[in-house]
Amino acid sequence: MKVIIVGSTHAGTNAALQILRDHPDTDVTIYERHTNVSFLSCGISLFLDGQVKHLEDMFYSSPEQLAEAGAKVLTRHNVIKIDAATKSVEVVDMESGDVTTDTYDKLIMATGSTVTVPPIFGIDEDKVMLCKNYEQAVAINEAAKGVKRIAIVGAGYIGTELAESYARTGHEVQLLQSRDIILNHYVDKGLSDHIVSILEDKGVNVLLNRRVTSFTGNDDGELVIETTNGDFTADLAVVCTGFVPNTELLRGQVDMDRHGAIIINDYVQSSDPDIFACGDASVVNFNPTGKPAYTSLATNAVRQGMLAGINIFGNIQKYTGTQATSAMQIFGRTLASTGLTIDHALNAGFDADMVTFEGTWRPTYMPSTDDLTINLVYNRQNRRILGAQFFSKHEVAQSANAISIAIQNRNTIDDLAFVDMLFNPNFDDPFNYLNLVAQQAVEKETKRGNNHPRLTAGMDEDPELTKD
Repeated sequence: MKVIIVGSTHAGTNAALQILRDHPDTDVTIYERHTNVSFLSCGISLFLDGQVKHLEDMFYSSPEQLAEAGAKVLTRHNVIKIDAATKSVEVVDMESGDVTTDTYDKLIMATGSTVTVPPIFGIDEDKVMLCKNYEQAVAINEAAKGVKRIAIVGAGYIGTELAESYARTGHEVQLLQSRDIILNHYVDKGLSDHIVSILEDKGVNVLLNRRVTSFTGNDDGELVIETTNGDFTADLAVVCTGFVPNTELLRGQVDMDRHGAIIINDYVQSSDPDIFACGDASVVNFNPTGKPAYTSLATNAVRQGMLAGINIFGNIQKYTGTQATSAMQIFGRTLASTGLTIDHALNAGFDADMVTFEGTWRPTYMPSTDDLTINLVYNRQNRRILGAQFFSKHEVAQSANAISIAIQNRNTIDDLAFVDMLFNPNFDDPFNYLNLVAQQAVEKETKRGNNHPRLTAGMDEDPELTKD
């Protein structure tokens, strides 16, 4: 079988390695526009503030390693056309300019995404930079060395992490966000406000409800950032306003969602049975809602890439979907999230509610402990868990993984309230904090008269817990 993989960051790299592990005789060709593969962009902020000394450490594979595994790796080769009807691709050698045509039996689309470039006047100014790939990270690092004031446009994960990094390096940081909430895909307004307070205490000037409308220069050589609520000046701006899938090559040839992300089935296969899509080029099957969604996370990419490498040989292993589980550190605190926030759950049409646990992660009689906040979101109709967010100086990221499993397995607040978890004063209370927050949700529903389903269904029959 001849397989062409277009793109080789997380998804493409893992697809190739999986194919060659299982079927080493497969003819695998990888076309990659850049000179490198497998760059961990989530580590950029760690490099910019000096926690990681070498940006090259953010690569976990290389063209040479993929070639040793048996792939034909063509870097600096840009696929300019895909014809699904003839199973052919046109490729330009970016060094020589030569254009060649190649054919495939199966194609894996792993072209990833690019930073959303908003329609802002002056976005192409020299002092305005984007942040996603290795080359952009190198350029930002060099540009920031000679300046004092840095503006970050967009307060998602990357923007917030960059704001922290540059505050740590002594820069004056402005974090501009068009909404009244930061990290809006991951937390609710209350937790956002708390994080904003911490950022401001550390010197980050968080500017909410400021949509950037233009970048211009002034006579003093400064970058002027015009917003819907005042103008600001900086020496450098980094735009972190989200991502869009790189899928133009297949537009009109396979089914896509409104973002342009390729729609996949349970085997990461597109509407064309010979084209598989993975990573930021495709949707994910989002378990909290049971619907496709666009979520650009490396965790999704590596899993979908491996599954593409498995399933090009047949419908072998199903994609279990995702809860978009993620975590970050903010000035020594862990923020972790999985599934839906309360606002997103309500907007998705659920009869959702939320309880908040405010306590400590282990008993206060221990020599030390830390405050812990948990928001647990659930569906009142069937009591299923929809999402959770965690915030503490203690490392609580693995608890988000536990709730991710609960969502994937369609567990209820009643399940979580009594699920078996260890007890040792070094680690937690007799009831783990996950048990305790679920017990809060059960108690809240009981007080409303929404009793445990076993009380209404009868002890000799299984309660119906599948209504969404």
